[in-house]
Amino acid sequence: MNLPASGRPAPTPDAAAGGSPHRSGHAPGHSREHAHTPGDATGHGHRHGHGPHDGAGLAELLELDALVFDGLLDEAVAVAVGHAPAPTRAVVDLGAGTGTGTRALARAFHDAEVVAVDADAAMLDRLRARLAGTGLADRVRAVEADLDAGWPPVGVADVVWASASLHHVADPARVLHDARDALAPGGLLVVVEMTATSPVLPDDADHADLAAHLERAMAHAGWNRYPDWTPYLTDAGLEVVDRRERTVVVPPGPETSRWAHATALRQREHLADRLEPADLAALDAVLAATAPGTTDHTVRARGGRVVRAARRPR
Repeated sequence: MNLPASGRPAPTPDAAAGGSPHRSGHAPGHSREHAHTPGDATGHGHRHGHGPHDGAGLAELLELDALVFDGLLDEAVAVAVGHAPAPTRAVVDLGAGTGTGTRALARAFHDAEVVAVDADAAMLDRLRARLAGTGLADRVRAVEADLDAGWPPVGVADVVWASASLHHVADPARVLHDARDALAPGGLLVVVEMTATSPVLPDDADHADLAAHLERAMAHAGWNRYPDWTPYLTDAGLEVVDRRERTVVVPPGPETSRWAHATALRQREHLADRLEPADLAALDAVLAATAPGTTDHTVRARGGRVVRAARRPR
């Protein structure tokens, strides 16, 4: 999901990173530290800079991430459905990217219009293309907008969805206040963040603890860094009604191998100076085991989500 048009500090692999050093403990009403950090991982393709993961390569990785971890997306959408007001007529997806979340929301809220907001016109074009043949196109509206420039023209919403996007905006507190104002009384805001995303070697591999080493390196690099959103939500005048965190390990298979190859390639490129030689050798083993055309699938995929839901009081 590409929200602000301004650049992120360094080109780093979206949707291929994990780790989430949360920062909390700030007093309500005071500004909180919020930094754009290299390697912010996303679930829907927003990014602040230009790099090797822009364009079609990034879009493909984002689609693979949604495909491999579809169960996590379904669970997050189920949280939204469980707390959304009835009827739900208008849903806003902030940072829609390639539209994986948009499509899931449109399927779940079958009577709602879904407004997909993103700052990247190319991502929105891909989103529109992905809607073809789904039967959802008539209920999805794409809006190109930069949240750092102000709240987009989306109308009154029953549900606002922000998946791996909120930590990319320059002033998330202001965006959350704007989202609260855009919600109908009783409306719901859902914030989703990614955690612990890395390939996992077989248990009998020489370096089976690669995932833990990668997660530590990604945390030190500041990848996918975001604060504890709970005080932000309450400061915005929202009532937190749910928080869930879940991590899964997806078994080997063709899609998992494709995802692992793309992820390991970016991790090796951008984390090489933070990894030990044994870690780099293990990443090379992942790349070899998941090379295009492989039929012997052995690598698993680890990923997680943190989901928060908050309601505007009636």
